[in-house]
Amino acid sequence: MYPNLYFAFHDLFGVEWKVLRFVNSFGFFVAISFILAAIVLSAELKRKSSQGLLQPTEMQMMVGQPATAMEIILNFLLGFLLGYKIIGLFIMDNSATEDPQSFIFSGIGSWPAGIGLGLLFAGLKWYDKNKQKLAKPEKRTVRIWPQDRVGEMTILALIFGLAGAKLFDIFENWSDFLKNPSSYLFSPAGLTFYGGLICAAIAIWLYARKHKIGFWHLNDAAAPALMLAYGVGRIGCQVAGDGDWGIENLNPKPFSWLPDWMWSYTYPHNVNESGSPIPGCVGKYCNELSVPVYPTPFYEVIMGLLLFALLWSLRKRLKVPGTLFAIYLMVNGLERFLIEKIRVNTRLSIFGFHPTQAEVISTLLFLSGLGLWFYLTRRARQTKSTV
Repeated sequence: MYPNLYFAFHDLFGVEWKVLRFVNSFGFFVAISFILAAIVLSAELKRKSSQGLLQPTEMQMMVGQPATAMEIILNFLLGFLLGYKIIGLFIMDNSATEDPQSFIFSGIGSWPAGIGLGLLFAGLKWYDKNKQKLAKPEKRTVRIWPQDRVGEMTILALIFGLAGAKLFDIFENWSDFLKNPSSYLFSPAGLTFYGGLICAAIAIWLYARKHKIGFWHLNDAAAPALMLAYGVGRIGCQVAGDGDWGIENLNPKPFSWLPDWMWSYTYPHNVNESGSPIPGCVGKYCNELSVPVYPTPFYEVIMGLLLFALLWSLRKRLKVPGTLFAIYLMVNGLERFLIEKIRVNTRLSIFGFHPTQAEVISTLLFLSGLGLWFYLTRRARQTKSTV
């Protein structure tokens, strides 16, 4: 396992670039998944716009104004934070940065780097605005298409997705959270996908409503992107060993040619530091599971990418807005419900039943998708018959 990119580069290429300790493997693949999802979403929104299914909105902007004091201050603070922490991580003594996560959330940092980068950011903002300054600032009307807003939607999805994923994980593991709230809250492990999906969906819905973006067309455009992001994000779970593994698996391999890690794995050097100490290993991330388990994140990578291919192939064939998203809800719910059968998870107690949180939500997603499909197709038939 590679808790961060330092371990990956050291194992794969034999180099020891300590600055890579800052780049958490799980976070790296989450970032990649968001970038790929944004590319797919932008392409789909552009296609729908070219077909006249989505329309731009107009807004007025003031052009030619100099930088305000608030803009300069905010840019200085952003630069200071990046310099104080991020650049500080690379240039400070190893004893202070041995644990990048602890360093980021501590009060330690590089004052010279923070002040220097802060002044640079503030100066660049002043220069950029001053270069565009007009003798008399004026209002201009600009047209903004939905695909032009993908950057904002991606940032919203990232912020609310991570917050929701952590929040739902806390609810699911409340007793563990109470033992050490601060450590659990800032841990890179422990993120619940459905929590992120629900919170991000609410944020994007409110954003789309505010900017008058066609709701069902936006959902259809987002469906393949969401499935792709899920599949790629699970690579991070597998590579980092973040605890999303399966139940114990001592069964023999069904095929002799199948690599062990695809069937039954102990997740050595996992980021959670779960299991027993590895003999001869010194430092952080020196544990592995005592009993091998199903590598369920790997299975979800495969299923996620296959389902993305399915949704991508259907996107031009379905004519009723919202039906592609309905299929996404169904296949996503079905995939997660099935994988939960061999996955480690906290179980709830509901009227004598003991499902996992993911099983409950995945069932609701499947039923919601099924109901949405029938509702949308029936409404489309009724509309067509009255025309």
